[in-house]
Amino acid sequence: MSGRPAPRARTLIEALPRLERFQGRTVVVKFGGNAMVNEELKAAFAQDVVSLHYAGLRPVVVHGGGPQISAMLEQLALEVRFAAGLRVTTPAVMEVVRMVLAGQVQRDIVGRINRHGAFAVGMTGEDARTLSAVRRPAVVDGAEVDIGLVGDIVHVDPDTVRGLLERGRIPVISPIARGAHDDSVYNINADLAAAALAGALDAEKLVMLTDVAGLYADWPHSTEVIDRLTAGELAELLPSMTGGMVPKMEGCLRAVRSGVRMAHVLDGRVPHALVLEVFADEHTGTTVVPDGPPDGEPLAR
Repeated sequence: MSGRPAPRARTLIEALPRLERFQGRTVVVKFGGNAMVNEELKAAFAQDVVSLHYAGLRPVVVHGGGPQISAMLEQLALEVRFAAGLRVTTPAVMEVVRMVLAGQVQRDIVGRINRHGAFAVGMTGEDARTLSAVRRPAVVDGAEVDIGLVGDIVHVDPDTVRGLLERGRIPVISPIARGAHDDSVYNINADLAAAALAGALDAEKLVMLTDVAGLYADWPHSTEVIDRLTAGELAELLPSMTGGMVPKMEGCLRAVRSGVRMAHVLDGRVPHALVLEVFADEHTGTTVVPDGPPDGEPLAR
């Protein structure tokens, strides 16, 4: 009989140091993209979130809903338009965004998590003024363009989310915010909302699940993924980026500069990518870390 542990036992043994390190730590997860319209991936995501909860971590889910919003807009014969990687949000589009995110997508995620126990509680950034925003400017080809009721978060009140975590709940948050200086309701990019919440909650990790393998080194000429970036390196690259990767990497940069230990961009099309990132020794995607080791400790992925 061999003295080598079985593969499953080895996986558990290798995960132990990470489980000890992350006990009681908050992990903010942004769930979005096409993984949200695939039944198998949605089920796997719910299982992953509950697994983190049972392992002693404190997961917070911030969800997008781009495919569902676009589908509803098309049904209602409303224009689907993007600029600078963000959805152009007229007042009519904002009503659809609010309806789809809080009334459809959030309820689906909450329901899937709660199939495994009474864990998830849905809320929006409007609740208890958790998220406050101002209108976000956008620049295309060097010129400022009006993208409507798209907000940039200027204040996060994390007390409601912390209260849910302390009671053993899993908050599932729709990225909608009230105006900091007016009564408007703003559509917030889910990547940026997740980053702002991660900073306010002193999260250990921000994990963004997306539709690509990570940040490509030379897209579209190469599919090589950049494994690791410091905040400074990312800040240099960010002005040259375009499309939907801009808010994701901007969110990662904001998160690590606000105290989050590391931010990850993972391929959400891979089943159980979330638990593999947190528990396994093998990693995929792109990791962003602060420019220097915190408190003299080495930065470990």
